[in-house]
Amino acid sequence: MRSRVELRKVLAMAVFLLALAGVACEKKETATFKPEVLPLPSPLARYEAMEIPADNPQTPEKVALGRQLFFDKRLSGDESRSWYSCHVCEKGLTDGLPKAIGAFNKPLPRSSPTLWNIGYHKMFYWDGRSPSLEKQGMAAWQGGNMGAKDHEADIIAKINGLEGYHSQFHKVFGGDATAENMMQAISAFERTITSGNGDTAWDRWQAGDQSAASEAAKRGYEVFKTAKCTNCHDGLLVTDQQFHNVGVGMDAPEPDKGRFNATKKEEDTGAFKTPTLRDIAKSAPYFHDGSAATLEDAVDFMLNGGKANPYLDKKNLEKRTITPEQRRDLLEFLKSLTVDCRLSEPPLPQK
Repeated sequence: MRSRVELRKVLAMAVFLLALAGVACEKKETATFKPEVLPLPSPLARYEAMEIPADNPQTPEKVALGRQLFFDKRLSGDESRSWYSCHVCEKGLTDGLPKAIGAFNKPLPRSSPTLWNIGYHKMFYWDGRSPSLEKQGMAAWQGGNMGAKDHEADIIAKINGLEGYHSQFHKVFGGDATAENMMQAISAFERTITSGNGDTAWDRWQAGDQSAASEAAKRGYEVFKTAKCTNCHDGLLVTDQQFHNVGVGMDAPEPDKGRFNATKKEEDTGAFKTPTLRDIAKSAPYFHDGSAATLEDAVDFMLNGGKANPYLDKKNLEKRTITPEQRRDLLEFLKSLTVDCRLSEPPLPQK
């Protein structure tokens, strides 16, 4: 009789231990990192197809990984900032500073440009010195923006030491994280940062919704075209992706030579890449040096024909006289380009 009681106790203990093990397994499974994988966004309906590098095709899993890295401050040399820190929604995907501040609080020479539709661009940085998003990303990571120079090995080891990232990199790239494939993932995500499929009032109006834009904005668009702003800010991207000298900063003792630094061609002196006007109302201050504090200041500078200098692009820019009413309408049109930004931080691996 006693042996039966003891046997029952042993069996009960065995059942309890098995149940405990099951709970532990369940907790371990629950704790496994699950990335937020989303469908790839639709391409811009009214623009040419985006050129995707053959060695870096888009996949939902790669974009999800890149989105995590884009938001992860652990990629910076001092863990103080992420890519997103320089391109935030409420500032029109800029940082809202006249000139950017990098890791270790390093002052940088130019402002942070917006990222809207960056995947459709051909050259990168204000001076166009990088030919691809991947190369631009590497330069920003190792340079003053993210301050990873001399810390690359430690940062990569940190990423590979996180099981969530480790499993993702092996699934997406077939191996551990490297500097190169981290930039490929981030670039893949950046190619999904698009605007033009109905996310601004102007787009919805252009697509046929007459109620989407105000009458003032519609009049302002006509002023925009009449004043020849479309010489440089044209098409769905609202930029020609070219480089122009409009005189910004050319009165400085040692002016930033812009595109000249990349090409060494004298005619490129003081020329900078035309920024898109998408989300322009939120991305103050303006120009590559942040010298225009408000949108009104920037508009007035351009209407005045820029700042005279030997390299001024007089072919595309000349003084335009408009009435105060037309100026107000023009500003309303620019505000109709405000984007419904929905970039959000995803869950990040913590172990």
